[in-house]
Amino acid sequence: MKRLSLLLAACLLICLLGGCAFSSDTVTLNVFNWGEYIDDEILDVNALFEEETGIRINYKTYESNESMYTLLESGAAEYDVVIPSDYMIGKMIQEGMLAKLNFDNIPNYKYIDEAYKNLAYDPQNEYSVPYTWGTVGIFYNKKYVNEADLAQGWDILWNEKYEGKIYMFDNARDSFAVALKKLGYSMNTTDPAHWQAAYDALAEQKPLVQGYFMDQVFQKMTNEEGWLAPYYSGDGANMITGDDGNENIGYFVPDQGTNLFVDAMCVLANTKHQKEAEMYINFMCRTDVATANAEYICYSTPHTEALDRLDPEVSGDPMFYPGEDVIANTEVFITLPDDTIKLQKDLWIKLKCLRDRPSWWPFPN
Repeated sequence: MKRLSLLLAACLLICLLGGCAFSSDTVTLNVFNWGEYIDDEILDVNALFEEETGIRINYKTYESNESMYTLLESGAAEYDVVIPSDYMIGKMIQEGMLAKLNFDNIPNYKYIDEAYKNLAYDPQNEYSVPYTWGTVGIFYNKKYVNEADLAQGWDILWNEKYEGKIYMFDNARDSFAVALKKLGYSMNTTDPAHWQAAYDALAEQKPLVQGYFMDQVFQKMTNEEGWLAPYYSGDGANMITGDDGNENIGYFVPDQGTNLFVDAMCVLANTKHQKEAEMYINFMCRTDVATANAEYICYSTPHTEALDRLDPEVSGDPMFYPGEDVIANTEVFITLPDDTIKLQKDLWIKLKCLRDRPSWWPFPN
């Protein structure tokens, strides 16, 4: 549960007493972001933006790219700024859901490292501004997982020794990516045979899996309910050194290779406040704000000046800023063709509907 800053609490109290500083004609920006993914303590960046600009922020969160996309695509809610991952940005561009940005309103874009520009999901840098990046690896409990087994790489998640203590992502793209890399395939493959093989591997693994989770995996791992979980590198600080962290948890990136992800700030095509949305993105790229976000959420920052300001113990930690040998063995998700997306979706539904069968069960799943 995120802490509510004293400043925001005071603002809410004033509003309740009828003295809110926002007038009826105040612009409100609707911002949609991942959970646990913005500083609300060091600077409390949303409150600071409101204070400096007089623009109100209506801030909501989601757990996965797919749940975010489904809500926006349905038209059930309207947002101005959203922060999807690479492959979802590409899909939203293709479907006309994102607005081209006016970078005259985002001068702080100059601080974004060139390594995170011109990537396949937005090759001309027209629709997005990188917010964070990281790798996907495996978190494990050192008390219960044999260090020698880490050499198995992704295959450790199929090791029967850890039955009932393994978690998997509760989203199709990440779970299938793990299976594809285990099998030696690209996580961006369009070959139906590769996707079927990945499904077969996940179906084989399912009896060993305690559950499929997203943010809930933090508490379950720190409470030692489970011992192995693929997840995003930036969450290592919460799991290991956070207030409720567990120092017995370690992290490694399998030698078979992994995903390097980029989450980026975008403006929805149907926004009525594009200039204000770009002001918000520019504010998020301001050095003090980018530094506070990097320090608070602990995901890797693409902001060059913010990186220089981080504690060397953080900027030098390979969990957050891995060496070139690891980076060279990564793939960035691309937007898959429609037929591949449909196949992935169908196989994922089939996987989630599978029931564990006893060994004598005579019928196929």
